[in-house]
Amino acid sequence: MKATKKTASAGRKPRRASRLSEGTANVVFDYRLEYEGRTPAHAVLAGPKASPERVLSVALSSQVDRFSRLYLGENLGILRHLCDDPCVCGKVSLVYIDPPFATGSRLSARDAEHAYDDVVAGAKFIEFLRHRIILLRELMSPTGSIYVHLDGKKAFPMKVIMDEVFGPTSFRNFITRKKSNNKNYTHRQYGNISDYILFYTKTSEYTWNRPYDPWTDAHPPKEYHYVEEGTGRRYMKVPVHAPGERSGETGKPWRGKLPPPGKHWQYPPAVLDEMDAKGEIYWSPNGNPRRKIYLDESNGIPAQDIWLQFRDAHNQNVHVTGYPTEKNLPMLERIIQASSNEGDLVLDCFAGSGTTLVAAERAGRRWIGVDSSMKAIETTLRRLAQGSEPMGDYVRGKNGRARQPALFHTGELQRSFDLYVAEGAVPPTPPAQCLRRWVDLFPSASATIFS
Repeated sequence: MKATKKTASAGRKPRRASRLSEGTANVVFDYRLEYEGRTPAHAVLAGPKASPERVLSVALSSQVDRFSRLYLGENLGILRHLCDDPCVCGKVSLVYIDPPFATGSRLSARDAEHAYDDVVAGAKFIEFLRHRIILLRELMSPTGSIYVHLDGKKAFPMKVIMDEVFGPTSFRNFITRKKSNNKNYTHRQYGNISDYILFYTKTSEYTWNRPYDPWTDAHPPKEYHYVEEGTGRRYMKVPVHAPGERSGETGKPWRGKLPPPGKHWQYPPAVLDEMDAKGEIYWSPNGNPRRKIYLDESNGIPAQDIWLQFRDAHNQNVHVTGYPTEKNLPMLERIIQASSNEGDLVLDCFAGSGTTLVAAERAGRRWIGVDSSMKAIETTLRRLAQGSEPMGDYVRGKNGRARQPALFHTGELQRSFDLYVAEGAVPPTPPAQCLRRWVDLFPSASATIFS
């Protein structure tokens, strides 16, 4: 497997970078990852589709939107099937996936039951994931975003694949997450405590609700060191101009002053007049205006691309499902809040323990989850029905007893969902007693089994 340059067509103009991206004004995509077994994108899209059948429907109310779906089956065929669904194709606002990391491992849950095999490696793994990313792009809306969670061994080759599928100007962030506590066993290398999330968007016009980290004692608001006379409000001073010249209102004089060379006013002069009348403009002794940003109106520190607070389960009080490689719920809540709006559709085709689906359900989003593991589906259903448990319960062995269904709904489900089974499920078809057991998880819901 090697990275090679692509020969540009004669006379072809280089792609223009998004105004939102950093770097040079023109970005040329003249590289790709070469390996044996690469399938053309059109062949990936035209491959065999799954034929999912609905086997279960669960609703807490007859008045809710019956859209969220959980699929048991191999995700490649299901994604192709969804590309033919007009309710899904081009409608997905957010994709988050945490695929296998090509570790060569056979993974089990905390109750020792087999969860899934992570055995695809090398170029086969790259192509395995590339197929799914090509299909996911088709499903995304024009304002959609995708987050791909990987370790340090696979994040970098997959960055090249993501550039190929989405274009380099659709790259937004290479997020570094601290995944665990510090490690003492380093064995002649630095402690491995991080993994990575590739954040891309389908276009330059994408949903973005800026996330913030709260002010803390470790990060006090030291920038707000001015105090307004009369009100006692703390504030900081920032420029009222921004880079780039403009010919419209923001390029005209305000209070007899033009913007500095190469700049424009952040607001039209009429708006600046209103702000000044409210006392929101600070005038320096030499007559230069600056805008006041008040601490009591601050949401906190804008989130950066290094995330230290979203470690996986690290103490016995953290609630978990016991499924292997379960990701941090607050991390998924941040991603969903930042890159989707209420009512939007969120998709995770490596659903695992259902963390993405739970975060979407909490945030009022519709969701689609896909997994080929029966253990994953059972874990997700139990989580939707009964929530999760402190990790200490697993350490003390309490998970050895089957939890009795609650008389009232105590889980994460707030609306409804349908369960489908397709090709590639392990085992191929849930037995009747299994479906009945799943229905019993939701005693206060309306549930229907489809034969």
